[in-house]
Amino acid sequence: MKILFFGDIVGQVGRNAVKHNIEKLVKKYQIDFVIANGENATHGKGLIEKHYNELIDAGVDCITLGNHYLSKNMIVNYIDDATSLVRPLNISKRIGGEGSVVFEANGVKIRVTNILGTAFMQEEVASPYYSLKSLIDNNEGEDAIHIVDFHAEATGEKMSFGYCFDGLVSAIVGTHTHVQTNDAKILENGTGFITDVGMCGAANGVLGFDKDTVIQKTIFGSNERFDLDKEDQEMVNAVVIDVDEMSHKTREIFAISLLGEKHNG
Repeated sequence: MKILFFGDIVGQVGRNAVKHNIEKLVKKYQIDFVIANGENATHGKGLIEKHYNELIDAGVDCITLGNHYLSKNMIVNYIDDATSLVRPLNISKRIGGEGSVVFEANGVKIRVTNILGTAFMQEEVASPYYSLKSLIDNNEGEDAIHIVDFHAEATGEKMSFGYCFDGLVSAIVGTHTHVQTNDAKILENGTGFITDVGMCGAANGVLGFDKDTVIQKTIFGSNERFDLDKEDQEMVNAVVIDVDEMSHKTREIFAISLLGEKHNG
């Protein structure tokens, strides 16, 4: 079972980057199932229903979220009907939806779980470790591949989390930092792991946003909000995970990084 996982989709450029590359990547790597982190897909924060449908129509099978899960509060109006959307499992606020969902591709069950980390994060959440452990314990014996999107800031927390669940899930894919790490590997007991898959968005900005607005705020302390450059060059960061359908262990995991043309609107 070959799974393609797109890193955090940032704004219109990120959505376009996925749409412009998904078909050729699915064909090239013979992908069976596509996951994408969409928590930044709407103007850099949150996910509205229109953009959820846009990504599903483009060929994404499952969309995960993160700390900006409620940045567009209209999500509560559609999340219960969005069967391909997975919000963080361990959030304290009840917004509807599910934090772990079982899909099916080519007769094989694939569970996708979204978890929020705690280090340097502002959201009030239950323990990431005990939330996932409880989920696994409650579904003991389930015949399904299990992919976990661990949306967290600290690399150390992500690595520790990966080792804790090595052999208990098929793969743990880190998201949130928007910077792809060079450590895709299979852990000792068969769990695929990468600290952060990166992002899909503007290649020449900062974390997908217009670099000048980010510089003004982070370096010089202005109150400017981060803007998006809709004409910037498209970048795609993703990973391919090849999982054995019988053992549910990862056979191969590798990162992808692509640059496209600048796209006007």
